[in-house]
Amino acid sequence: MLAVTVGEASPIACGIVYCGVILACEDVYELRRAQEWTAALTRWCERQPDLRAFTGRCLVHRAQLMRLHGDWLDALEEAGRAGGRFEEAMNRAAAGRACYLRGEVHRLRGEFGPAGEAFRAASELGVEPQPGLALLRLSQGNADAAAATIRRAHGETGDRLRRAGLLPAYVEIMLAVGDVDAAGSACRELAEIAAEFDTEMLGAMAAQARGAVELAAGDAEAALVTLRHGWQAWQQLEAPYEAARTRVLVGAACRALGDDDGFTLEVDAARKAFEELGAAPDLASVDEMTGRARSSDHGLTTRELEVLRLVAIGKSNKEIGASLVISEHTVARHVQNIFTKLGVVSRTAAGAFAFEHDLV
Repeated sequence: MLAVTVGEASPIACGIVYCGVILACEDVYELRRAQEWTAALTRWCERQPDLRAFTGRCLVHRAQLMRLHGDWLDALEEAGRAGGRFEEAMNRAAAGRACYLRGEVHRLRGEFGPAGEAFRAASELGVEPQPGLALLRLSQGNADAAAATIRRAHGETGDRLRRAGLLPAYVEIMLAVGDVDAAGSACRELAEIAAEFDTEMLGAMAAQARGAVELAAGDAEAALVTLRHGWQAWQQLEAPYEAARTRVLVGAACRALGDDDGFTLEVDAARKAFEELGAAPDLASVDEMTGRARSSDHGLTTRELEVLRLVAIGKSNKEIGASLVISEHTVARHVQNIFTKLGVVSRTAAGAFAFEHDLV
């Protein structure tokens, strides 16, 4: 990296070294270093427009960080651009990783049809679509299929770091089907890997998994301590979705200890984060958990409601973007999501729906 940084290596060698270092950081879940080198690679790629394979890899690395930091729509856009670059370079494996990333973002947003299509495309390109596909099945209410899939993927994966990527999902799914012993075993394995490699992200993953298992086993007091640690770790990593999910577990531990006020405060904070992210499945889960009646938003997120109200009064995508300080491309995605959720096919119909249901 010293030779690359001071300009002693050729462009091809630089691209290979940059990507190798970033992949190594990602393999051991060293998020901060991966982020620093991705920023450096981005700057370098801007000066190497002809090396399209490397610029595609740069986009994937950027999209992965965007996903983690909660910039989901931007992550979708970057992953789509990266997939196009890889197809041009005929790099099937890299294109498959871009497809998998798109599937993950769609899954988190509750867009299950596009998520399934993206995971299928990743598989066709030779990339194992796990644990995303198993978690998709769980979100769709098919816990048995999710359990069978994650058990198969876990059983045939030998590399410890790759297993670490499966273990949080394995814990979640095993708890969903009531197999606390299997979840506990996976939790202990994840803790061993986290201790061996000692990176912040692995530590956060292990703490969240351990807290969930302790809670399921009836030890809410221990779970609360563990989960608080996990939440703080995710906060420091600036990972809002993972932090919010951990906070839901903190709330559940509070409730198990008889602290209803603590439960309400934690879950309400998590709900706000899910709403801002557009995490529809988690939002629905929290509403079910709290017994809160669904509001008359027809499944729209707060941001989508803002966009719909501006569409209803005749604003263009450009005008909406300027008003909400988001890109025109992001507005277009929101508009398409609104059409899908409301079952309409035009801006006029969406506006009429908004006025009819008192959303304006």
